[in-house]
Amino acid sequence: MATAHVNGITVTYEDEREDEDEAEDGGGHGGRHGGRHGAGAPLPLLLVHGHPFDRSMWAPQVATIARSGRRVIAPDLRGYGASEVVPGITPLGTFAQDLAALLDHLGVARVVLGGLSMGGQIVMEFQRRFPERVAALVLADTFPGADTKDGRKAREAMAERLLAEGMAGYADEVLDRMIAPYNVTGRPEVAAHVLRMMRGTSPEGAAAALRGRALRPDYGAVLAAVRVPTLIVVGRDDVFTPVAEAEAMHRAVAGSRLAVVEGAGHLPNLERSEVFEGVLRDFLAGLDE
Repeated sequence: MATAHVNGITVTYEDEREDEDEAEDGGGHGGRHGGRHGAGAPLPLLLVHGHPFDRSMWAPQVATIARSGRRVIAPDLRGYGASEVVPGITPLGTFAQDLAALLDHLGVARVVLGGLSMGGQIVMEFQRRFPERVAALVLADTFPGADTKDGRKAREAMAERLLAEGMAGYADEVLDRMIAPYNVTGRPEVAAHVLRMMRGTSPEGAAAALRGRALRPDYGAVLAAVRVPTLIVVGRDDVFTPVAEAEAMHRAVAGSRLAVVEGAGHLPNLERSEVFEGVLRDFLAGLDE
């Protein structure tokens, strides 16, 4: 874990890369100092978590992908995890600027950029603002549409509720939608992790993100203009972003790849981490070739 002061706030993040020979010998990893360097190094991977989670959402992928020698960066978004909480309204554009500033701090020019749910929408906003910094996209369990009028009202009402009541009641209510109901009982360690993230999120940070997310534009035109390799992933039983949404995105992004993860809901990277990582590794290997 590391911290950086970027874009006016303090951000906490993981920055991991393990030397391949260290992995074979059972040695440790050296964060941003480990792994291969120079022109032959694989593109770094930046992973953006969803709401109301934190960087630990990506823990399985950070560990697995970093062992291959690829640099993996996973920050806590502002208002989440151990990053600074800024009450009020946090538009998706602010999150995108935070990520760009973190990459500047780390000396990273271009990345493979991946995000899940709200994180995927932040990725689309980043693509809109900083396309020259995106070498490839990973969009998981997300959708490009703007909120309807009723949707904006619902997000505002939820923001007010979280500020008044805290996160615990909301977390208990949505657990069996964040992950598939059969995984709540069948994979209790995953359910416990998801609950822990949700309950540990700052209500002020979550409310600010909800209010900002309600103001987002439609990203349909952004997706139609994408010309970099793109992987779209969705859990078969995702009730927030159904498979049909992923299929529509797949049609919108020329040359994109679609993967549907069986036995998973909204968080396939945790519910079926090995399957998710297999799809991701295959995609990344194609980029390196």
